[in-house]
Amino acid sequence: MKDLSYKFGKRLQKIRKEKGLTQLELAEMIDVSSDFIGLMERGVNSPSFKTLEKLSETLKIPVYKFFQFDDE
Repeated sequence: MKDLSYKFGKRLQKIRKEKGLTQLELAEMIDVSSDFIGLMERGVNSPSFKTLEKLSETLKIPVYKFFQFDDE
């Protein structure tokens, strides 16, 4: 089983792409660097609660949706 950071990152990446956003566009919308978006999507870094709330508001999805993973 993959770790939570990795699974969260892949889920974030999928949602971002479904919304038609680049990493840079999303980063600008939530006031973080595009590098940080990339690091989250690769599971290297994890978001703070504040960043998670910004992602939720910006992408217009409830926070729990970031943690609905496809079982591997």
